Amino acid sequence: MSENKTSRRNFLKKTLIGAAAFTIVPRHVLGGSGFLAPSDHLTKGIIGVGAMGRGHFKYAGTKTVAICDVDTRHLALAQKALGGGVTEHHDFRELIQNPEVDIVHIATPPHWHGIMAVEAARSGKDIWCEKPMTRTIGEGKKVKEAVAQHGNIFRLNTWFRFDADFYGMNVPVKKIKKLVDTGMLGWPLKVTISKHTGFDWKFYWVGRENLPVEQAPQELDYEMWLGPAPYKPYSTHRVHTTFRGYWDYDGGGLGDMGQHYLDPVQYFLGKDEESPVTIEVDAPQQHSDAVGTWRKITYTYADGCQIVLDGAGTEKGLAYIEGPKGKLYKGFVSDIPDMERKLAQYPDPAPQMTDFVEACRTRQKFALNEQNGYYSATLVNLGLAALRLNRTLKFDSDKQAFVDDEAANRLIDQPMRGPWII
Repeated sequence: MSENKTSRRNFLKKTLIGAAAFTIVPRHVLGGSGFLAPSDHLTKGIIGVGAMGRGHFKYAGTKTVAICDVDTRHLALAQKALGGGVTEHHDFRELIQNPEVDIVHIATPPHWHGIMAVEAARSGKDIWCEKPMTRTIGEGKKVKEAVAQHGNIFRLNTWFRFDADFYGMNVPVKKIKKLVDTGMLGWPLKVTISKHTGFDWKFYWVGRENLPVEQAPQELDYEMWLGPAPYKPYSTHRVHTTFRGYWDYDGGGLGDMGQHYLDPVQYFLGKDEESPVTIEVDAPQQHSDAVGTWRKITYTYADGCQIVLDGAGTEKGLAYIEGPKGKLYKGFVSDIPDMERKLAQYPDPAPQMTDFVEACRTRQKFALNEQNGYYSATLVNLGLAALRLNRTLKFDSDKQAFVDDEAANRLIDQPMRGPWII
């Protein structure tokens, strides 16, 4: 598979250089499967076609040719939205092996992300994965290693480091990075992510204790939905949208929004290859199954930079970024005199590859990929580990392991229910 993929890739590059009329040649065309005509679209298969997965239909430059879900109702809704005519799969492995699929989109609960991404990488597919990248640090390592080994193009589906206004800041992240890079705020910096700086932690994503045992609906294969997660009796609140409130599948509001909020911070602080060394938590004791709320989680890097997740929201008037020379507030307002004029004199940050179709076509690494995405997913998972254990944790950024803490290190590589492995 690896050799075949490499030869296809070399042929693709030569073809594109010599024939500008071909925007993209799907890889199955080059694999001798009988399709001779070039196309201007990459083909994609989407695993998980609930509300989030159906949102993946719209992305330009790709054509959906296959869908997969363990809920037949979701499959029916997806076929209707697509106008029919796409291949249906119940088992994600069949979709990944489908020769008509160039890109695998993973829009399942996070407890499936690692297994599916690694399987797709091994099968020579490019990958577009929902956030968080993985539910554990160990699964993130495996995804990063698999993509590096097989040469896939990987995109994580959070876009704020390169596109759109960034929540309460009301400006693109590149403008924030530009300000940080000028040094006008000084160093080290403290970033506070709070409802008062424009970020909602969505604490309605909490689990319920003592869930009633119910009969799984006929349209849902609950056993396959659980997959590698520990077996728990079916309850309506455990699956689909509200799965976010249970440790086995996600991590509440932090699991849902953490990579959206934290990945841009990692980018503008220049921490794309580094993890914090201390994680402090202020929270009630968490339930073993149901995710609860928290008051504050504080990450501290070796150089003194901090990221503070303010869940309580009791402090008003906080700066979004605070440094020894100045502060930046919600709405890109600063206490630095004449900040906008001074900022205009500096160069913009280096450009990024932000077109996923172009990245696949030219085999260039996408702006948010398996490497920097691993580190921002690890930020989320470090916070969740501290929250579950309800104590301060020390982390070795070089070794990517907790320091002298067996209980915390067991959360890096969590056991999977057989027969699933990664």
